Amino acid sequence: MYYRQSYIESISNLQSDIKGLKNDVVQKRLETYGYNELKEANKTPTWMLFLESFKDPLVLILLLAAVVQIVLGEAVESIIIFIVVILNSILGVTQTKKAEGSLESLKKLSAPKAKVLRNGQKQSIESRELVPGDIVILEAGDYIPADGRLIEAQTLKIVEGMLTGESEPVLKHNENIEEEVGIGDQRNMVFSGSLVVYGRGSFVVTKTGMNTEMGKVAGLLESAESKQTPLQQKLDEFGKKLGVAIVIIAIGIFAIQIIRNYISTNTLPSKIIIDSFMFAIAVAVAAIPEALSSIVTIVLSLGTNNMAKKQAIIRKLPAVETLGSTSIICTDKTGTLTQNKMTVVDFYMHETSEDDMDPKNINYSYHSKALTVASAICNDSNINEEGKEIGDPTEVALIKFANKQKLDYKELREKYDRLNEIPFDSDRKLMSTVNSIHHNAYMFTKGAPDVVFSRCKYALVDGEKEPISDDILEQYKKVNEEFSNDALRVLAFAFKDVPDENFVPALEDEVDMTLVGLIAMIDPPREEVFDAVKDAKSAGIKTIMITGDHKTTARAIAKNIGIMDDDDLALTGKELDNLSDEELSEKLEHIPVYARVSPENKIRIIKAWQNKGKITAMTGDGVNDAPALKQANIGIGMGSGTDVAKDASAMILVDDNFATIVNAIEVGRTVYTNIKKSITYLLAGNLAGIISILFAVFANWPNPFTTLQLLFINLITDSLPAIALGFEKPEKNVMSKAPRDPNESILAGGTIQIITFRGILIGILVIIAQLIGRMSSPSLGTAMAFTTITLCRIFQTLPARSDEYSTLQIGFFSNMYVIYAIIVCTLLYSLTLLPFLRDIFDMPIAFGIRELSICFILAIISTVIMDMVKLLHRKRS
Repeated sequence: MYYRQSYIESISNLQSDIKGLKNDVVQKRLETYGYNELKEANKTPTWMLFLESFKDPLVLILLLAAVVQIVLGEAVESIIIFIVVILNSILGVTQTKKAEGSLESLKKLSAPKAKVLRNGQKQSIESRELVPGDIVILEAGDYIPADGRLIEAQTLKIVEGMLTGESEPVLKHNENIEEEVGIGDQRNMVFSGSLVVYGRGSFVVTKTGMNTEMGKVAGLLESAESKQTPLQQKLDEFGKKLGVAIVIIAIGIFAIQIIRNYISTNTLPSKIIIDSFMFAIAVAVAAIPEALSSIVTIVLSLGTNNMAKKQAIIRKLPAVETLGSTSIICTDKTGTLTQNKMTVVDFYMHETSEDDMDPKNINYSYHSKALTVASAICNDSNINEEGKEIGDPTEVALIKFANKQKLDYKELREKYDRLNEIPFDSDRKLMSTVNSIHHNAYMFTKGAPDVVFSRCKYALVDGEKEPISDDILEQYKKVNEEFSNDALRVLAFAFKDVPDENFVPALEDEVDMTLVGLIAMIDPPREEVFDAVKDAKSAGIKTIMITGDHKTTARAIAKNIGIMDDDDLALTGKELDNLSDEELSEKLEHIPVYARVSPENKIRIIKAWQNKGKITAMTGDGVNDAPALKQANIGIGMGSGTDVAKDASAMILVDDNFATIVNAIEVGRTVYTNIKKSITYLLAGNLAGIISILFAVFANWPNPFTTLQLLFINLITDSLPAIALGFEKPEKNVMSKAPRDPNESILAGGTIQIITFRGILIGILVIIAQLIGRMSSPSLGTAMAFTTITLCRIFQTLPARSDEYSTLQIGFFSNMYVIYAIIVCTLLYSLTLLPFLRDIFDMPIAFGIRELSICFILAIISTVIMDMVKLLHRKRS
């Protein structure tokens, strides 16, 4: 562990030199360690990904159905099935290839050039040519090209949030650290991909390429498992069971017809065998919901469009449905729950009221102005003409504070010229500037409260300079402690008179100062987060905060926004590492906050919840979040985040708004519900057909449908109505229910009972229609059975819109797509009554207005009964 060694020991252990490596040594190390770049695992070829997409059981059944239909002469429908399957496969391959972009985005973070010492000379080289032992020179604006141990650190501040999740730049030093600490606290180390924002320094390279912390993230991205969505899992199971059931039914019908014909005629002509076989195949084709795959894709696409309107961009279609079953949201703090902007939220001046700080107040005090001026001029940050904030976020917060007090920081700096300064450093924890004010010179100092308190001899009390008493000092210490307990970052401000404008301050001059006051800051929560967390709770969704910030800060924010209760625990990454998997599992439900965590910690937390059977979403914006985003059931990247995080995510929040996740969950739940409605509609209609066919077989009636009629029923009723159901709006209680059990069958929740009831009801009405028609002729019976099942299935779309509410309760015209689908399908059916098509569809001349009216009445009866049963069930409930 290089951070526990002195930099001299590190250089020695790396067999390097303070003047840099020699060229021959560099060449040997390149051969040993390879280039300083991220490597990729072997990728699956695109053609293999395409072929693997056809492994899905439902897809295989669809392809078999298409081949059968070609044999039956129905080439048009077969071509449609092939097109849908191929388009779905292309879509899946495209999404997979996009996901592989994560590593490419990581590579972009690597610095293209590095300034190094070699052979005692400073030179610029390609960063990929760095080797362990190289001496690298750093300046403000440089990206760190490799991991290393700092040799020199002159007020060196580095942004490491993309690795650690910490919101503020880290002040570095070159002293060795005695105890074992995590990445976020290794202040004498630098890490590849982080950015120097202030100061200068140099370091000796300790790790390159895949051995760096960034390389570990890349390795985790490659190894993190991609999860099937609950819908994909259930459709897999459903497809296998449905396929087996359909094959058994088709074989049974074929066998019964063969046996029945043999018994009645004692012969078995080849025509009977062929006709029986083709009819059994037609039954199988009719029973398979060919449109299901395309309907799922279309409904998911509708959900994608709806989410886009709500600032959530879906990169992978199944993620829409996964959101609906999410029960855990693991979220980053900085920029997700908070605004990612340090903001002054409180201040303290002894015996000066808050009203005195209001510039609108006529008594805007000298004391108040002194604190504001000190915060603006003892400050190196800036906001340029384009509004871009430049400098330390803490100092930016201070100049915004000054502007809010109607004291423009630029005007203050022009008015009160800076004559000299002592820059901030981590040892003394102070910064001082000498400024000219009305031709007098003053030294303003800001820094850590305890240090400033120890340097002050006086204090401003209601604008008057007084010797600092024990009571005044105790009051300041008490307020500072209260601020710190609330996870606020506190700075103290002081000033002193200096001899003249030529005064050059030294460190020993930062004494005998006058204490002005304290200013407290925090990265505050987003306003909408409070309601979002509350809404998530009411929907049975638990929010977990995972952050790179300090535990005190994380705990305070979590309690403030309602994530954490008094009896809950907050763990650091180090404390988490000390827990066994069993201990973590036992405590998991009571740990809503994790602080100072590593990428490995995040994946472990995600897996712990997944092992409990929870569908887990992970939000994040940094490189450090990417492996966990990929491991989660659904990764949610921030729009302002890194490309790495976005590429590893299934969904991106354009507005970085946590509340958008809750809105997206509502859409996800609605999508899943609508898919179930489509499945229920399809299977109920198919079951009705099978019931009427089986009844005819066992009753020794003629088949209720011809082969062509079966295919026609399948074509017009298995597409438009089922797709129209995907446009249904959220039901009233969609967000008051607990998340769906991921182990729950897609036919659970009373769906099987609904399918069975509707299938039997329609089947009985079809049998009645065939019975009425058979009284005149077998062909009329077939025509009435065909018409009745077609109209019943078309009209079934209305009650299929909700399993709980009647058509009138949800609004007859609230989904016009259903109305359009009913009209179009009815018109398509009417084509079979045209003179030149009657013979093709076996519709006899005897089938007239009377027979058609009976079929219409039977279809309307089925629709009314389905709605009435829902009303009775709700009333009983």
